[in-house]
Amino acid sequence: MSLLHTVEVPRRPVSLLEPVIGAERYAELTRTADRVRSAVAGRTIWNVNSTATGGGVAEMLQVLVGYVQDLGIPTGWLVITGDAGFFAITKRLHNQIHGRMDGGPLGAAEAGHYAQMLAADAVELAARVRPGDVVLLHDPQTAGLAAPLAQAGARVVWRCHIGVDWENDATRAAWEFLRPQLAAAEAYVFSRREYVPSWIPADKAWIIPPSIDPFSPKNQELDADTVQAILLKLGVLDGGAATAPARFVRRDGDVDVVRRPAGVVAEGRPGPADPVLVQVSRWDRLKDMAGVMQAFADHVAPGGEGYLMLIGPAVNDVSDDPEGAAVYGECLLQWRDLSAAARARILLVTLPLDDTDENAAMVNALQRHAAVIAQKSLAEGFGLTVAEGMWKGRPVIGSAVGGIIDQVANGTGILLPDPADLTAFGAAARMLLTEKDTAERMGRAARAHVREQYVGDIHLLRYARLLGTLIGED
Repeated sequence: MSLLHTVEVPRRPVSLLEPVIGAERYAELTRTADRVRSAVAGRTIWNVNSTATGGGVAEMLQVLVGYVQDLGIPTGWLVITGDAGFFAITKRLHNQIHGRMDGGPLGAAEAGHYAQMLAADAVELAARVRPGDVVLLHDPQTAGLAAPLAQAGARVVWRCHIGVDWENDATRAAWEFLRPQLAAAEAYVFSRREYVPSWIPADKAWIIPPSIDPFSPKNQELDADTVQAILLKLGVLDGGAATAPARFVRRDGDVDVVRRPAGVVAEGRPGPADPVLVQVSRWDRLKDMAGVMQAFADHVAPGGEGYLMLIGPAVNDVSDDPEGAAVYGECLLQWRDLSAAARARILLVTLPLDDTDENAAMVNALQRHAAVIAQKSLAEGFGLTVAEGMWKGRPVIGSAVGGIIDQVANGTGILLPDPADLTAFGAAARMLLTEKDTAERMGRAARAHVREQYVGDIHLLRYARLLGTLIGED
């Protein structure tokens, strides 16, 4: 039995991007792909991470690997295996990189278990990866693979999708744990310059923000009738019978329909015309779903318009996040303690993850139905749900942390200087749920901003520059 899981990704036609990005950007992408294809001749580019479903990293890889395959560049995606103890350790690292010392510093026992779990993965990886291949290791779960892969002759790049732009004892402890694991990497990729630890040489640090794919099931255009049909199937809308199929297009081009309901905890549901505030994220304390709920209950529900939907994955479907079930349980208990009037306008929604495309179509419909998108994170590496919501022409209320700062440009939403300020969040939500003209104007500006900054061609071009520098050393 293999410890590595190969993720098969359908080829995605790059030509689809041309009407979105324009002829000039498309021509630059195809010219660059020609150069990269020539440079990597005889090599494979591998992506290695810890899960094929759930979270922004897996979603981006589904898209980017598909585009790279269409460009004729050999690429693959492998998922490592870990036990519950391993993922508990890497979750603590995740939290420490975000400044939270949950569970205390990691000691020798944790370091030993981390190394032991990755040692077996490394043996299988070294058997698959050829000398000269480029391996992109994603996030703390894979850092311990850098040395054995480099010893096998691979060109190793570590891609960190998380971070904060300040230091404390927790962040220093995380980097002290990871630094020796990463010494063999030849390049390091972060989403923001502020996330790069001081010990990484400037010439080895690369800044590559994430991107969205306009044609993925999560972002493809859906008309209003289809959106309503999907929401009715999920069970989050009070609207009678659907007037259209709950149809979406899968990544391989096949047309399918959303078949399954969501898990919904609610005592009331919005009608089709009721404004809805939506936050989509993992059940993670750093996403502060609890704070969004309390702010809505205290500052929007009493006299304001609209409903709140807090939307996350079914907690038993995310293998690498052991805190998910606990955080969801805390939110459920908090919801039960709210007043009856607040409970009637707040929905806790869990979406199945075993069918990635169907899950993405569900999120797409929920964001398109939203009047306002929230991302009230306490810390955030990037927060791709922000760009996804903006692409759908929705204003965002976001915390002024991490990559959310970069995405919510002036006039596209509201940035909250203090993520813990529930009064300010509630006031922003109440205003945008009420002032529809303002919300629509911001939404149009938001979509235009994402087109210019966060569509996949720009992401691929930045990786191409990194690969050109790395391989050019041979």
